[in-house]
Amino acid sequence: MGRSKTGDNVTRRLGGGEVLAEMLRAHGAGPMFGMGGFQLLPFYEAIRALGLEHNLINDERAGIFAADAYARVTGRPGICDATLGPGATNLVSGLAESLNAGIPLVVLVGDTHRGHSWKNMTQECRQLEALRPLAKEVIRIEIGTRIPEHVRRAFALATSGRPGPVVLDVPEDVCHGTFEFAADALWADPETLSVPARRTRPAGDDLVRTARLLAEARKPVLLVGGGLHLSGAYEALGAAAENLAIPVAHTMSGKGALACVHPLSVGLFGRYSRIANDLIAESDCLFAVGCKLGEIATRRFQIIPEGVPLIHLDVLAEEIGRHQRVAVALWADARAGLEDLVGELRPKARALRERRAPYLADIARRKAAWRADAEARLTSAERPIGMARLCHELTKALPDEAVLVADGGFAGHWTSLLYDTKRAGRTYIANRGMASIGYGLPGAIGARAAARERPVVAICGDGGLNMSLGDLETALRMRLGFALVVVNNAASGYVKALQHGLYGGRYQSSDLVEMDYARIAESFGCRGIRVTDPDRLGEALRAGMAESCRPGVIDVVVTRDPGRMLPAIDARTRA
Repeated sequence: MGRSKTGDNVTRRLGGGEVLAEMLRAHGAGPMFGMGGFQLLPFYEAIRALGLEHNLINDERAGIFAADAYARVTGRPGICDATLGPGATNLVSGLAESLNAGIPLVVLVGDTHRGHSWKNMTQECRQLEALRPLAKEVIRIEIGTRIPEHVRRAFALATSGRPGPVVLDVPEDVCHGTFEFAADALWADPETLSVPARRTRPAGDDLVRTARLLAEARKPVLLVGGGLHLSGAYEALGAAAENLAIPVAHTMSGKGALACVHPLSVGLFGRYSRIANDLIAESDCLFAVGCKLGEIATRRFQIIPEGVPLIHLDVLAEEIGRHQRVAVALWADARAGLEDLVGELRPKARALRERRAPYLADIARRKAAWRADAEARLTSAERPIGMARLCHELTKALPDEAVLVADGGFAGHWTSLLYDTKRAGRTYIANRGMASIGYGLPGAIGARAAARERPVVAICGDGGLNMSLGDLETALRMRLGFALVVVNNAASGYVKALQHGLYGGRYQSSDLVEMDYARIAESFGCRGIRVTDPDRLGEALRAGMAESCRPGVIDVVVTRDPGRMLPAIDARTRA
């Protein structure tokens, strides 16, 4: 690094990789995840010199999943990097996950030397064309002096509106080159360091119409999605539910926006439900907040009753009314919109609570009846262990502040239905943007890196762990303690359950070899615990969470009956 002075302007001569690292430091970048290559080596040297935390991962997909989970826990953009070609293309699933789920990421990707591009450079491919549809934006850095501007733009895009991943494509000669920068060029916009970067409020007329519909309703229901977490709208949602006496149902992504144990929480709605689907069917006004109302949440677009007014509040205007007619469209940030609504209805709040007291009493009775009906499954002593019992033990064992990371497939389906969060906040993470299996272990790495003082538990199937097993070494190297629950049914359980339902006992390519993942974990240097007795689940979970510097892998032998691998798909799902 050199300095020069031209007139009154002091400039610095910096390497491209050095400026990238300096800009990430200016933006408060947390732990980064990646696998280096020649193109980005100056960046790696710069983060070493600056003392920034960077972690080698064993597969780029694991790196972007870890960055995704880190972003969900902190609200700050997750950072990962990859070399060109196979490194870049290995990011595809993770980018799609974060884009669909609205998770802020800044992803650095190396690229070929511009002076030799398209001359059959090693590992060269049309990576920008592959990545562009799966990112909120792809920014190629063509001019080295514009690196600070492009990094600021990446953070602004990642954290504004509906958040998402932004790719910074860095040619080799830009990263290895040196450039002149003004002394004050390396700055960050503090509003873009976390989500939401900026908040929008609903239009006054739309707010008045919303308030009138909700005030007239006898049986309204709030339907909340992952946008509540992105907005940090926990207090606003609680105030709306309590002041206006409205029950809250949540999607898998929205779980925890209101604590599951809150009296006004009616649980999951959509493909799986406790009582929420029944309440939706009987409702006379529905209010969706931060929720895309996609296939799973609407049971393939069938759950919203015809003729029932639907109010839809979303930060992305074009998402409103995408496939469902709405009575009122509220284009706004979730927290700001709910705060304004509570203020609008404050003069009527007491009367609404009194009028809806019988409605809420009926909901409490339904919740109690569901619990009594499910009790036998939740406490079952059957062997192999039932999934309902495993979820019940997770609820009992995990403290209020713990983070549960659920992999795609049945690990997410069961826990989203039966695991109960105990406080409002992002204490439950399910990768519902793409629902890719293989997220559980790297998700635990990212969540634990974000919340080193909180217990972290991940749950995944044996198939999901097989996809990411090598990154147990990453967790060990990072000295991360968390519990990893392996739902061991010696099968690709979700696929086998679907084959059971469709073809009644005929299975193809859905069985796995029976493995002892506790012994495999021990061979890595982790703690391994194998559980076949349901009465030992609580003890095993506590032991796994007690590991402070290494994962505790809990191999749980669960039912092999394909007919019981998934919750029943009906309006009143039984446990």
